[in-house]
Amino acid sequence: MSKKKLAYSVGWNLILITVGSLINAAALKGIAAPHGFIPAGLFGVSVLIKTLSGTLGPGLWYMILNIPMFLLAWFFISRRFLWYSLYAMLLTGISYALMDVNFGIKNQLYAAVSCGALTGAGAGIVLRSFGSNGGLDVLGVILWQRFNIGLGKFYFIFNLVLFTFGFMFLDTDLVIASLILVFVSSLAVDYFLSMFSQRKMTMIISEHSQAIADEILQKLRIGATFLEGHGAYHRKEKKILLAIINNIQLKRLEEIVFTRDPHALFIVENTFSVIGSTFSRRKIY
Repeated sequence: MSKKKLAYSVGWNLILITVGSLINAAALKGIAAPHGFIPAGLFGVSVLIKTLSGTLGPGLWYMILNIPMFLLAWFFISRRFLWYSLYAMLLTGISYALMDVNFGIKNQLYAAVSCGALTGAGAGIVLRSFGSNGGLDVLGVILWQRFNIGLGKFYFIFNLVLFTFGFMFLDTDLVIASLILVFVSSLAVDYFLSMFSQRKMTMIISEHSQAIADEILQKLRIGATFLEGHGAYHRKEKKILLAIINNIQLKRLEEIVFTRDPHALFIVENTFSVIGSTFSRRKIY
C-alpha cells in the first residue's frame, strides 16, 4: 500500500486517533488532575466547571459540552470528520474517567512542562488523522474553512478568556502553571504536525544551473523547476533552480551544487505545507 493510500485508510486513522487520545487522557488524569491544572480548550472549560460546581467529572462535562460542537461538524464540515472526531472525544472522555494513573510528579513546574509535552504530543498525533480531538478543534476548523480565521488566533482568544476566568476564581500560581502547560503543549503540537512533513525549499543561482539540475535528477531522483531571473548588477538573464527536498537530502544537494559551482548562491527555507504533484495530497475533512 502506498503512503497516500495508507494516510486515507480507516485503520491508519483509527490507530493515530487511539494512540493520541490515550496519551492525552493519561497526561490529563495522571499529571493535570493531581495538580489541579486547567488545560486549554474545551477540556479546560470542563475542568473549570467541575472545580467551581463540584458536580460530575471533567470527562463527563467534556462529552456534554461536545454535543453542540458535533452538531456543527455534522452540518458544516463532513460526516467523516465527525465520526473520527466523535471517536477521539469518546475515547478521551471515557479513558479519563476510567484511568487510575498518577505519574507521581511533585514539582509543579516539572508537572506543567511534562503534561504540556504529553498532551501536545497526543493532540498532534490525533490531528495527523482526518479527525480532531473534538471540542474546540471542531469550531476552529469551521471558522478557518468558512471565514479564514486562523486557528492560532481563535485558540489564543478563547484561552485568553478561559484563563481570565481562572485568575478570578483560582490560585494565581496554579493558573500561571496552567499557562506554562498550554504554551508547551502548543509547541509540541506544532512539532508533531511538522515532524513527518517538513520540507526544505531550495533556490540555486548559478552559471551552471543546467548541469546542477541534470545531476539532481540523476542522483537524487527528484524534480526541479527553472525560474527566469534577471541580474540587477550585470543585467544578465539567469536561470534560478527551485527544488523541494527533505532534510535527509539537503546535504547531498548542497554537495552537488558546490561541487559543480563553488561560487553558486544556495538559499534554503523551511516549509511545512507542500501540497500536490508527488508530495502530499490536499487534506479535505
